[in-house]
Amino acid sequence: METPVYHIPALLDEAMAALAVDADGTYVDVTYGGGGHSRAILERLGPKGRLIGMDQDMDAWENRLMDQRFTFAHGNFAYLKNFLRYYGVDGVDGILADLGVSFHHFDAVERGFTFRADAPLDMRMNRAASFTAQELLNTYTEERLADVLYLYGELRQSRRLAAAIVKSRPLTTTGQLVDAVRPLLKPSQEKKELSMVFQALRIQVNGELDALQSLLSQSLEVLNPGGRLAIITYHSLEDRLVKNFMRTGNIEGKQEKDFFGRVCTPWRVVTGKPIVPSAEEVERNPRSRSAKLRVAEFVSQNDKQQSHENQ
Repeated sequence: METPVYHIPALLDEAMAALAVDADGTYVDVTYGGGGHSRAILERLGPKGRLIGMDQDMDAWENRLMDQRFTFAHGNFAYLKNFLRYYGVDGVDGILADLGVSFHHFDAVERGFTFRADAPLDMRMNRAASFTAQELLNTYTEERLADVLYLYGELRQSRRLAAAIVKSRPLTTTGQLVDAVRPLLKPSQEKKELSMVFQALRIQVNGELDALQSLLSQSLEVLNPGGRLAIITYHSLEDRLVKNFMRTGNIEGKQEKDFFGRVCTPWRVVTGKPIVPSAEEVERNPRSRSAKLRVAEFVSQNDKQQSHENQ
């Protein structure tokens, strides 16, 4: 029997080119997963180079690289700065984040990330955490549940979906959730809209957008001048947040301007438009089709450049 693939890294060559890996540099892959991106970084490092791979799911520990230049850190990238301090790293030359869900999480149906099989309503990336999708669905008020579906799933019929879920309580399995919302979905759009429902719940269960905001803010503190931040997103909420942060240097996306009205930011935007997979990659790996890579180079907090030409 063929062993399931933990994950196929999206935009691998593009991400490596974006990081512009220095053989003697220090890098961190904050979404280690199956180790695909990390392996490619390590291949470009020399004897003095260093790589830290982070993942909050201990399943990724089984994929760790046996190399003295590599360190596996079990934790959420929301605490990147603390982890780097713990491992004695003062600054890094590149940060890579692939925010997609690993094949492993979809294929391990008992984790509850997919609607394609009946399983417990779990959806935790970190199984040591206590909050699950089951608790969310059975305890949130109808109004709060509707907000989650609207904000994180971008579902226009969020209020009707929330009402249907509340009416179907208690829910314990993904199959029961699907049965509760299916009558409200368009048959031609059922798979897409179910994906949006599951996406919204997964984001809320794991606090994904809060963690991303923390990662972005901390990147300003841990990157060395000239270091690069490369982030692969898979939906508009993440992409918008990353784009605005790279353009302005703050989470709110508020532009600071100099006397001449030029935007000031600690970043030099490398990718004016996001890099997307080629048709050949999408054919090889259909799950990469919504991937978008954005890259920025850190100038410094004390030497903000006028980057309007890069916007």
